[in-house]
Amino acid sequence: MQRKWQISRRTLLRGIGASLALPQLEIMGASVESSGAPKRLVSIFQPNGVAPGAWDVDGVGTNFRFSPILKPLESLRDDIVVISGLNNQASGGHVTMTGSFLTGVSLSRQGKNAPSLDQQVAEKIGGDTKFPSLVLGTEAPRQGSAGGRAISLASTVSWSSATTRISPEISPRVAFDRMFKITSGPEAIRNAEIRKSVIDLVLEDAKTLRRKASNLDKHKIDDYLESVRSVERQMDRTIAPVEKSWTPPTSPAPGDIVRPEPGLPVDLNEHINLMMDLIVLALWTDNTRVATLMTAHGFSRQNFSFLDGVSGDHHGMSHHKNIPAKVKEYTKVSTWFVERLAYFLNRLKAIDEGNGSLLDNSIVLYGSGMKDGNGHKKNNLPILLAGNGQGSIKTGQHVKVASQPLANLHLTLAQKFGIEDESFNGVGKTHIAEIS
Repeated sequence: MQRKWQISRRTLLRGIGASLALPQLEIMGASVESSGAPKRLVSIFQPNGVAPGAWDVDGVGTNFRFSPILKPLESLRDDIVVISGLNNQASGGHVTMTGSFLTGVSLSRQGKNAPSLDQQVAEKIGGDTKFPSLVLGTEAPRQGSAGGRAISLASTVSWSSATTRISPEISPRVAFDRMFKITSGPEAIRNAEIRKSVIDLVLEDAKTLRRKASNLDKHKIDDYLESVRSVERQMDRTIAPVEKSWTPPTSPAPGDIVRPEPGLPVDLNEHINLMMDLIVLALWTDNTRVATLMTAHGFSRQNFSFLDGVSGDHHGMSHHKNIPAKVKEYTKVSTWFVERLAYFLNRLKAIDEGNGSLLDNSIVLYGSGMKDGNGHKKNNLPILLAGNGQGSIKTGQHVKVASQPLANLHLTLAQKFGIEDESFNGVGKTHIAEIS
C-alpha cells in the first residue's frame, strides 16, 4: 500500500518535449527495490579492417602487451578481452564481410543474409524496454555495386531476418527525439492511433506491390516495410506502454540530456561521440538493452585528413599494398577508432548501478568483419569484448583460440542472454569456453 507521502517509482521529471526517470529515492518507499540491473549488449562495428602487425597483441592470458592500435585501452586492461583466431566465413570483399559481422553468414548474390546477433538478443530481452534495440550510424547508404552486390548492403550489420536489414539512424537529433520526447497522455495516444491506422493502409498497399515486384525491388520494399513496422511497434508502445520490471537506480543529470543540433555534425569525432553518448543515455535510462553502432559505412571512403599525417580515404588506405606510408596512415585511423571506443567504455564505467557499473552489466563487442583490407583477408579478425556481462565474461586477458568461425562467438554471446539454440544461424556450433 502506498502512503500519502510516497510517490511512485515510475514518477518522471517532465520538461518541454522530454521526460526523465528519477533515481531511487526514499520518498518512493520500499517499492523501489529492484531485482538488479539487467544485462546489456552493445555491438560496435569498425569498417575496412586493420594493419595486422599494428593490431595483434603479444602474449596470451593475462600476460599480454597492448599493440599500437589497442594502446588507448591500456587503462581499461581489466575490462577487456582480446580474442584472436576467429574467421569470417563470408567470401568476397567489404560488402559481404560487413554483412557477416553479426550474422556469421555470407551474403548471397541475391542479398540474403540471416538474423543478426543484436536482433536475436533484442527479440529475447528487448520486450521490457521502450526500444527492443537501437541501431545508430554515421554514414548514409552508398549507391553502386561491388563484387556483384549492392554497396548499400554494407550500410548496416543489423538484420531482423534473412531479407530485412535495419538501416541505422545517423541523425543525433532524430535519435534523441525518438528516445526522450514525451509520448504519453491522451493527445499522444490519439496521434498514435491516427498514425497507426495510416500505417495499416500503407502496409497493405506495400504488400500488394511486393507481389508484383522484381527481386531487387522486393529487397527495397522489405527495407521500407521494416521501417514502417518499426514505427508501428512504437505506436503500439505509446498506446499500451510497456510495464517496466526494473527501474534504474540513478538517472542522468539535466546537463546530460542535451538535444543535439539539427543536421549531421561536420566533425566526425563529434558525430561518433554524440552517437556513443546517446547509446549511454539509452542504456542508462533503460530505454533499450541492446544497441548497435556503425562507426562508419562498411565500404567507407571517409576522408581522415583531419588526422596529422593522414591524407587519403579509409577504403583507399586499407588497400595499402604494404607501402609503409600507407600502412602508417591506416594504423592511425584504426587507433583513432579505438580511442573512440575507450571514450565510450569509460563513460559506461563511470555509471554506478548499485551492483556494479553500467560497463560491468554490459557486454560490448567491438571489431571489424575484415582483418586487413589489403587482399580482403578474413582470418584472425580484429575482435575484442569489453565489460564482464555480470561476471559471465573473463576479462583482463588475450584469448587465442584455434582457428574457427566468428559465429562461434555469436553463439557464445547469445547463450549469455538466455538464447539456448544449439547453433547460430547454422554456422556457429561451438561454445568458446576460454572467455567464460
